[in-house]
Amino acid sequence: MQGYIKLYRKLIDSPVWDDPNYLKLWMYCLMKATHKEREILMGNQVVTLEPGQFITGRKSLSDELNRGMKTKHKQSEISWWRYLNNLEKWQMLNIKKTNKYSVVSITKWSEYQESEQQLNNNRTSNEQQLNTNKNVKNVENEKKNNTTTTAENPVQLFEQLLCRLSPIQMNSIYQWVDDFKGNEEIINAAIKLADDRNKRNFGFVEFLLKEWFNNNLMTIDRVRAYEQEKFNKNKVKQYPRKSAVRTEMLPEWFDEHEQKDKPKLKVVEDTDKKLSQFEQMMEQRKKMNAGS
Repeated sequence: MQGYIKLYRKLIDSPVWDDPNYLKLWMYCLMKATHKEREILMGNQVVTLEPGQFITGRKSLSDELNRGMKTKHKQSEISWWRYLNNLEKWQMLNIKKTNKYSVVSITKWSEYQESEQQLNNNRTSNEQQLNTNKNVKNVENEKKNNTTTTAENPVQLFEQLLCRLSPIQMNSIYQWVDDFKGNEEIINAAIKLADDRNKRNFGFVEFLLKEWFNNNLMTIDRVRAYEQEKFNKNKVKQYPRKSAVRTEMLPEWFDEHEQKDKPKLKVVEDTDKKLSQFEQMMEQRKKMNAGS
């Protein structure tokens, strides 16, 4: 969610200024309010938001406002909702409540924001010409897209692939569409990338969109090229490593030990010598037998 808001100086004189919780809540309301008319799908119902309006609920409001706060400073859902109702009592906003969500309307929204006419008057002639050229290209691209295929609705795609969205998260998705100049294909690319990486939560999708927006990636081709470059840089090539052959040298004392421990071999006598000794032994035995 990008863009700017303008503050009314009389804020200092209001009770909001004296309490940090009220001040934070009021800043939150101003930043969440849409700057132009848009339609949001809430279940099976299409809700049209006027400039200065946004959708919220007790839990989503509490989660958003308590995020990043220390435990001792966090407020309960009932407390934040009571603060919001007090802002309505002070005629700073109006709350239209339903069973599933509430539509908050900022009172005197035009006093906090510049009107479209004022913005156009402040633009230079070159900017006006640039916007005219962009509008012509957008019309041509829209015609091409209509003849080929229709982009998927980002909210429906998100809930189909990832998880259910809260009213505030739905509103943020449509605001991101505005930030990327209506290019829903970029929002859908972030949703599909989160699904591919098994990070099925709103925070990761918003992280990708912030990164792409900050790098001024306003076309799907630039987004794809950017992500491909990131992938190439982060890719670590795994080369097969040859296992080292360990060569161990035996110490000198090992050979000496082996030589000492080896049994000495008896000298094998000549065959003829053995035969001669056998014959002598037989002669001696004959003599002994004859004498007896």
